[in-house]
Amino acid sequence: MMIVSVNTLTESVFLELYCSVGWEPPSEEQVKIALKNSLATFTVYDADKPVGMLRLLGDCAMSFYIKDFAVIPSYQSKGVGSLLMESAEKYINENKLKGCPVSLELISSKEAVAFYKKKGFEERPCDWDGPGMFKMIK
Repeated sequence: MMIVSVNTLTESVFLELYCSVGWEPPSEEQVKIALKNSLATFTVYDADKPVGMLRLLGDCAMSFYIKDFAVIPSYQSKGVGSLLMESAEKYINENKLKGCPVSLELISSKEAVAFYKKKGFEERPCDWDGPGMFKMIK
């Protein structure tokens, strides 16, 4: 049985899950600071084994941002991503200003677009707004 744990993501588990999907790892110091400054983290465990994570950033008033959403490849398409998304949306609903709409944003990998569309996300660019953008500063 898979369970979701909130705000228990450690640096080592973060790096394990992050690297499992082929991403180049940040330094341990970056991860330590990033986790400390995250609004919330969600980790899915299959028994004692961490199999997915989601890191949420935001201001609890207008904007939330999904960052570092990873599910180890052998657990993809088995409901782990849905558990993480449901947990994040529940957290947002419990912590946002009551009665006020908020935006939930992310930058998707090409492979994950279909998953996010099933969860109600719109692609950018879209008819009414510009594209999602980012810049890496080195």
